[in-house]
Amino acid sequence: MERSRVPLSTWFWAAYLIASQTQGMSAVQFQRQLGLSRYETAFGILHKLRAGMVRPDQDRIGGRDGEHVEVDETLVGGRTRGEGRGVHRKTLVSCAVEVRHREPGTAQDNRRDGRYAGRVRLAIVPDRSAESLCGFVEGAVEPGTLLITDDWSAYASLRKRGYDHHAIAECGEPEIADEFLPIVHLVFSNLKTWLNGIHHGVSAKHLQAYLNEFTFRFNRRFYPFNAFRSLLGIAGDTIAPTFGELYSGEWQHPRCSG
Repeated sequence: MERSRVPLSTWFWAAYLIASQTQGMSAVQFQRQLGLSRYETAFGILHKLRAGMVRPDQDRIGGRDGEHVEVDETLVGGRTRGEGRGVHRKTLVSCAVEVRHREPGTAQDNRRDGRYAGRVRLAIVPDRSAESLCGFVEGAVEPGTLLITDDWSAYASLRKRGYDHHAIAECGEPEIADEFLPIVHLVFSNLKTWLNGIHHGVSAKHLQAYLNEFTFRFNRRFYPFNAFRSLLGIAGDTIAPTFGELYSGEWQHPRCSG
C-alpha cells in the first residue's frame, strides 16, 4: 500500500475479497467488484497482494510421524496446437504435498481411503534434472521425511540428501502413478481447473504468483476466516512489486519453496 494512489479503504476491500472468495477471482471480476476504472490497476493490486501470500520465514512441510509426502511434477499452460509434434510452450511445475490420515467415520476432505492432503508447496522448476527436482524438495520438505515419488532417475539421490525415499510408481504410466500418488495428482487437477476456470490460463512470466495464491488458499481451506488476517499480517513484512516491474518482467515472484 506504500505510496499508492488507491484509497486505503479500497486496499482493505481488495484484501478482503481476494482472501474470502473461496475460488478467488480474475482481474476483470476484481476490477468490477471494486469499481476501478482501469484494468491495469486491478492487475497490479492483485499481484501486490499475491506477493503478500508467501511468508518470508516459511517452514518446510513434512516431518510428522506416521505421515509421508508425495512429490511429482507436471506441465502447466502453454500452446501446443500448430507447434509441431513434441513441441510445447508449457511450464514445468513441481509439487510436494503432505498425505494425512483421518480416523474412520470422520468427515473426509479430498478422500482417498482415509487419506487427504495436508500442506502443499508448488514452484516452477527449469527442468527435470536432479539438481532442479531435488533442489525443490530440499527447500520444500523437512529432512528425514518419508517421500513417495515415481521412479524418475532424478529422484535417486534423495536418500543421500537425508530423506527416507521410496520410488513406487512407474514414470510414464499414468494409471500406476495415479494409484500410488493420488493426492499430488489431485492437487495438480485442482490447480489446472482453477487456472483455466477462474483465470482462463496465465502467462509463464506470472505463473509463480498464481501458484503462490493457490498454495495460500489450499493450505488455509480448513480455516477460511483466518485468511484475511493472515494476508495482512504477511504483507506487512514483504516487498511488493511496482507496476513498472510487473509489466517489464523485472520482478521475480517469491517462491513458496525451493
